[in-house]
Amino acid sequence: MPSMSDNQVALISGGTSGIGFATAQLLLKEGWSVAINGRNERDGQEAVVKLRRLSSRVRFVQGDVSKVMNCRRIVEETVRLFGTVSALVTAAGFYEEELLDNVTEQAFDEMIGTNVKGTVFLCQAAAPYLRRNHGSIVTISSDAGLQGNVACSVYGASKGAIVSFTKSLALEMAPHSVRVNCVCPGDVETSLVAKQLAHSEQPFEEAMEEMAMHYPLGRIAKPHEIGEVIAFLLSEKASFVTGAAWTIDGGLTSW
Repeated sequence: MPSMSDNQVALISGGTSGIGFATAQLLLKEGWSVAINGRNERDGQEAVVKLRRLSSRVRFVQGDVSKVMNCRRIVEETVRLFGTVSALVTAAGFYEEELLDNVTEQAFDEMIGTNVKGTVFLCQAAAPYLRRNHGSIVTISSDAGLQGNVACSVYGASKGAIVSFTKSLALEMAPHSVRVNCVCPGDVETSLVAKQLAHSEQPFEEAMEEMAMHYPLGRIAKPHEIGEVIAFLLSEKASFVTGAAWTIDGGLTSW
């Protein structure tokens, strides 16, 4: 792994909000250069303005990761901006609750395209640089990738695929001293959860309290709590950690 004095460059898909944005904040504080990716140009530029309060070493790279050609372009643009890629965080994600009877091909393709295809082909595009730098990858799975959730059969399948992909890629990249791990959060206070609870018949605060009751710690996570684990996994402190699926779920999967 590069030392903190080296030019450490992290590419974070889904970096304009939620877990990706929180991770970008933490890495910038630690002296990294960071490229944040997202689909929306306006959201991306607004995120950069906020992040530049911490460091000038941040740029936005627009692109929809569900398209292979975009994955390649996003990595190439990051290299053009910063010279290399030494870490990859695949935080771009799509979430939708739906019973299998109601799942459409379009919804399936969007879920798998963003969550699985985007992860796989960003890793493929970044791999040559990561091998050169003995870098690190952190993918984002979910508690739903480890256990069943109601109305989440397709989402759970996409996140389960990420766990398996991560473990297999870790073996493939280990001879090159590239570590590959994933994190498996439960619910996190992000726009995805807000969107989910907006469909509830309950007032938002009540719906949030009910969600929190499912967790042994009595609450859901904050984005920075997931980001802290991601930053750790990218660091030299985790130099002997690869192929791991880290649960960050307040005890949810231990019920």
